[in-house]
Amino acid sequence: MFRNQRSLSGLSILLVLFFVVCLSPVMASAQTIARCGEGWLEKIDGYFVLHLKGTHYEMGYQQGVLLKEHVRKNMYNLLNEKGETTLVDFGLVKLKPRQAIETVIQIQKPYTPQKYVDEMRGLAAGAEIAYEDVRATNFIPEMFHCSGFSIANSATKDGTLYHGRVLDYACDWGLQDHAVLVVAEPKGGIPFVNVSYAGFIGSVTGMNMESVSIGEMGGRGLGHWSGVPMAFLVREVLETSKNLDEAIAVFRDNYRTCEYYYVIADGKTNRSVGMATSWEKMELIQPGESHPLLPNPVKDAALLSAGDRYKELSKRVQNGYGSFTAESAIELMSRPVAMKSNLHNVLFEPKSTKLWVANASTDGKPAANQKYFSFQLSELLKRKPDAKAPVYPMPSGQAVSQKTK
Repeated sequence: MFRNQRSLSGLSILLVLFFVVCLSPVMASAQTIARCGEGWLEKIDGYFVLHLKGTHYEMGYQQGVLLKEHVRKNMYNLLNEKGETTLVDFGLVKLKPRQAIETVIQIQKPYTPQKYVDEMRGLAAGAEIAYEDVRATNFIPEMFHCSGFSIANSATKDGTLYHGRVLDYACDWGLQDHAVLVVAEPKGGIPFVNVSYAGFIGSVTGMNMESVSIGEMGGRGLGHWSGVPMAFLVREVLETSKNLDEAIAVFRDNYRTCEYYYVIADGKTNRSVGMATSWEKMELIQPGESHPLLPNPVKDAALLSAGDRYKELSKRVQNGYGSFTAESAIELMSRPVAMKSNLHNVLFEPKSTKLWVANASTDGKPAANQKYFSFQLSELLKRKPDAKAPVYPMPSGQAVSQKTK
């Protein structure tokens, strides 16, 4: 772990833990675009799937090279277009996003694991852009906010656990135009899938080969940044956690930042939990457990959301109780549970490692109204690139060691 967690106390925001779907993923038409080291990029049914393998620096470099144009365009838009025109509430003042992010970076520098610094440096080298820009972009998820749920056992038709994740965040920022499914095999770590965007190494939505899945929801407490960046804590769960208890321990045993809420599930044991964390407190809410912020608990369901969206989610789960399949679980994430700013929706079936992913349209229409792409992590890990695809060289071992210093 990174560090021992300091004192806890304080928390306030609505949760609703809820979980979703499972269809039978069919591997559609696929095309290998390019290779780099043990990494490679392909398109499956038009969706970018990025395979990364090796040390953290190597995985970063592979992403930078294989998604170079998308990384550059995404970062330019986030840092120069939106980063110069949008104001963010930052404590008692309003700052441009880049100004706010740079402040956060300096505060969180002592808490950021070196392996993720190495990966960002590799990404910068591969994409041939400034490390400072990569670093700034990767701290943007600290501003993300959303909904999530899990349903299992008596709540579903055959007892299968479904984990649903709704990311409501800035469709007008164009992230959906750079959507990528990252299939990572970190050296010494657990293989995982990260539902992400070009240029990001952290995670807010993912699942690993140990059948542990996780989704994040933002809360309050801006200004409390002295801890491990949220997206790196989620990434640590994916790389290191073999079960639900180990995933919970990642948050318990590390310095945390502002308020965030999570739904974490374990497909091997059909266990899930809703979790509320802040810089000073951590609280677990079990499926079906009553809580002042969750007035409508449902047996074997963890529902996490806020206001009318929570009420609608709870009502939908109660109405379909005991009959949920993958198809009907996906419908739990439809509007208005998903907001207009619905960037992506994901349904995990952790036991089988299946997942279904939808992204907002280019013109900003919610992900809930778009096509769902089906994948299975165990099958993606078996795939091999076309040997005839273009190859980009990896830097030598000596060059890598020099750049990570």
